[in-house]
Amino acid sequence: SAVCCSDLYAHLYFVECICSCEPLMQPLFLQGPSVTLRAVLLVVVSVVVMVADHRWHHLETVRGNIESYIIYPLRYTINLPSQFFRWSDEALTSRENLLAEKHKLEEYQLRARVNLQKLSVLEKENARLREMLSAQTKVGELVLVAEILAIDLDPYKQQVILNKGRKHEVYIGQSIIDAHGVMGQIVHLGKYSSTALLVSDPSHAIPVQVNRSGLRSTAFGTGNSQLLELRYIPHNADVKVGDQIFSSGLGGRFPPNYPVGRIVSIERPAGESFSTVLAEPEAHLDRSREVLLVWHNPPVKDALKIGQSSVITGDEKSDAH
Repeated sequence: SAVCCSDLYAHLYFVECICSCEPLMQPLFLQGPSVTLRAVLLVVVSVVVMVADHRWHHLETVRGNIESYIIYPLRYTINLPSQFFRWSDEALTSRENLLAEKHKLEEYQLRARVNLQKLSVLEKENARLREMLSAQTKVGELVLVAEILAIDLDPYKQQVILNKGRKHEVYIGQSIIDAHGVMGQIVHLGKYSSTALLVSDPSHAIPVQVNRSGLRSTAFGTGNSQLLELRYIPHNADVKVGDQIFSSGLGGRFPPNYPVGRIVSIERPAGESFSTVLAEPEAHLDRSREVLLVWHNPPVKDALKIGQSSVITGDEKSDAH
């Protein structure tokens, strides 16, 4: 009996120890509400939250904070690569567009500068033509405007080529003037062009008269487009520096009373019979672009064929303008 009691106490002690200790194994499945019940509860809670937010806007602040501090940084980080590639493409495209626009503006500026230069030339040409028209009012003879095609200012040959010829009723010996004075006379003719000998040519001479004193002389070319020489003037002749000389009309080749030049130098060397008188031509021999062909004592057959369509008189200046 004593042995049985000791075994009973040992068994009870073992059971008490087992009951006082934590369980050695956790259950495989936790006990709780079913999945269906939980889904229904979540749907109900969601609907309640949506209705409350829609009617009373209680979650607006929460949604804003979530958007600002959680969603926006994520979205920004995700979009960084695409934004970088888009920025690079725009930067390269913008640079190409700027370069193309720069080239267009440079081209436009170049064209504008060229047009401006042309405008300046046209303004000067217009001023010259106005001077020509002003000169026509002083001309009583028939005149025709001609353009200088070429000029030769060689010391031994001072000539110009005009764009008017036999077709325009131009004749040998016809005098030409510009807006300032006598330039020369026609010496060669073509059908559509002509050659004029300038007053500065060494072989050219024109009868002149000093405007102040009426002294007559002859102005010879010197081969220098800036100088004429008045020969056979005595030492005691009434002539001064600054006197203007005009065509006298003697010989019938040049019309009278056209400006020829202005005296710039007078020398009276001892032992010589005549003075050395130099004059500067009034006409712009080396600068004029347009000239007037003057009909003065033309040949009879040419005078009969002068066409009114190609010839301008001083009285018709306003119509031509």
